[in-house]
Amino acid sequence: MAVEYLGLSNIEGPLAVIEGIKGAASEEMVTMTLDDGSRRIGRIIQMSGDKAVIQVFEGTSGLSLENTRTRLNGEPMRIKLSKEMLGRTLDGIGRPIDGYGDYFADETRDVNGQPINPVSRRYPNNFIQTGISSIDCLATLIRGQKLPIFSGEGMPHDNLAVQIARQAKVIGSGEDSGFAIVFAAMGVKHDVANYFKRSFEESGVLNKVVMFLNLSNDPVVERIITPRCALTAAEYLAFRHNMHVLVILTDMTSYAEALREISSSKGEIPSRKGYPGYLYSDLASLYERAGIIKDAEGSVTQVPILTMPNDDITHPIPDLTGYITEGQIVLGRDLNLAGIYPPVSVLPSLSRLMKDGIGEGYTREDHPELSNQLFAAYSKVEDAKSLASVIGEDELSDIDKKYIAFGKEFEKRFLTQAKDENRTINETLDLGWELLGMLPRTELDRISEEMLDKYYKPVYTD
Repeated sequence: MAVEYLGLSNIEGPLAVIEGIKGAASEEMVTMTLDDGSRRIGRIIQMSGDKAVIQVFEGTSGLSLENTRTRLNGEPMRIKLSKEMLGRTLDGIGRPIDGYGDYFADETRDVNGQPINPVSRRYPNNFIQTGISSIDCLATLIRGQKLPIFSGEGMPHDNLAVQIARQAKVIGSGEDSGFAIVFAAMGVKHDVANYFKRSFEESGVLNKVVMFLNLSNDPVVERIITPRCALTAAEYLAFRHNMHVLVILTDMTSYAEALREISSSKGEIPSRKGYPGYLYSDLASLYERAGIIKDAEGSVTQVPILTMPNDDITHPIPDLTGYITEGQIVLGRDLNLAGIYPPVSVLPSLSRLMKDGIGEGYTREDHPELSNQLFAAYSKVEDAKSLASVIGEDELSDIDKKYIAFGKEFEKRFLTQAKDENRTINETLDLGWELLGMLPRTELDRISEEMLDKYYKPVYTD
């Protein structure tokens, strides 16, 4: 028989404290009944003796210290899972909000997931094509990888997230029927949420997308659960139904700020910038749920998106994210102001796993050397620009002028794409060779003579 506890000892922000509780456990779900008979759900986040601190998902307004009744559910938060989730829009804790009613649950799982034994992991080495040249060629996304996008306030990361979700595909997967997107938005405004839904509907990919939406006016506590629900759904589709799942999480800064707010309400001692000292381990508990498991056909790939406060890449959120993940794609404000979309800043961007997922048998034999050469050439463009700002462009040497011309064309033709432009990897690599043709062959010192003989076609003029 379930036991109900009457009354609360304290209410602080989104948290409620109850005393005299027995047999409770951390992460256990509770049901709270208000004076008017309405119910709210909560989660025990801290235990101290017979005292429990409860996160109330729908907020604590209207709760009574004397009359609120709390019942322990005896289990952690769980989410209903089914392949019928594909094509559906859910709220931050997994309840349908698209007006099509509930879906049949094949099973339910704890949203906190289970840690993957490192010994059972398989090394990621398969290419995912996003259709975006700057990513596919220079910071390649590998299946099973976690590759974050570092953006800033006012940058087009929402457009980029939608474009990746629309265009991403596993090369060599036939009709791509085994590929799915789990899209989780945290703390977004209504117009942004509507943009996400409308874009997926109009592009015809909604039937392979599971969308979790936590709006800016939704309870901040719900924001903590949203990525966990999304990753649980991704693990179910990947390891139960053998699908390749790409998880896009936006915006992880909203998640971290919600974590900071709740930590402050609990009275915990803050660390850097007021964030809790366990921010690293908390982010790791999310990011490390990506990967490929031995003897499993499916995979979970993550693209977390975060906005860097004041464009500061040393801020705790991008700083800690960089330690946990395998590279980063950095969006540059200068490129964005110049009208370049997507404004991927090439030099600080990297994918640490791309070396094992590109080349012959994966993308094309020339991909590794071409990407190295494009990176090196663009680095020299930046050096030439710095020199030109001191002595003037007219005083540059002939080769520096060629690099300046290469840089302009590289940004105009390679980095710049339309929001609906989907380039194949062969189109991207061919374009890279076309741009390298603007430079003398003697400058291409990162490419073997064999590859130069096969692909290099000079187009520059002395």
